[in-house]
Amino acid sequence: MKSEDIPFVGGPLDGRSLPVLVTATGNPPKVYKVPVPDAGGGPDTVLVYVREPVPDGKAVRLVQKWRYAFVPDGKVERSVKWPWSKKRDA
Repeated sequence: MKSEDIPFVGGPLDGRSLPVLVTATGNPPKVYKVPVPDAGGGPDTVLVYVREPVPDGKAVRLVQKWRYAFVPDGKVERSVKWPWSKKRDA
């Protein structure tokens, strides 16, 4: 399995780069969850990071570099957004 060092932005892992396994297409997973054990023996805390392209100033090109951004509330929308789909009211 191939892995790449991906930088993390925000949250407890801010500024670190960790090796992440990449898929067959060479991209890391869209969501990366990091379980953190509780020191008091309680339930584990799960840190959620979402993949985003690294901004480099080029307007049109294929994304070749990724980073993970911290999601503080841990909620990630995982539905497919088709242009012809109905919008759900919350």
